[in-house]
Amino acid sequence: MTDPYADDAARAQRLSKRFGRFMSTWRRWISRRPWLNTVYKVLVTTLGLLVVVIGLILVPLPGPGWLIVFIGLTILGTEYHWARRLLGWLRRVLARFWERWGAWRASRKARRAATQ
Repeated sequence: MTDPYADDAARAQRLSKRFGRFMSTWRRWISRRPWLNTVYKVLVTTLGLLVVVIGLILVPLPGPGWLIVFIGLTILGTEYHWARRLLGWLRRVLARFWERWGAWRASRKARRAATQ
């Protein structure tokens, strides 16, 4: 099975080259100032963890809990490689889940049609 999200980074870069250039310029500007780089990293970490925790709290409730967790991991993934890897793994697991769910529903529908 191939990963349906393997080329997400390339596709996102093609769609938003101007934004990508702005962000790389912004990151270079920040990284030249060590104190600002530290502040930026602390802010991104705090915001990302806060969004992930809020998403995890919302998972058992009706609403977009998992979507918020994915957004939080995306925020953390801008600074941390482990978050990008975890997000990629979660996307693969979710894609497999939806494939299996669709196959299960199709087989259930076929069984019901055969019994009628």
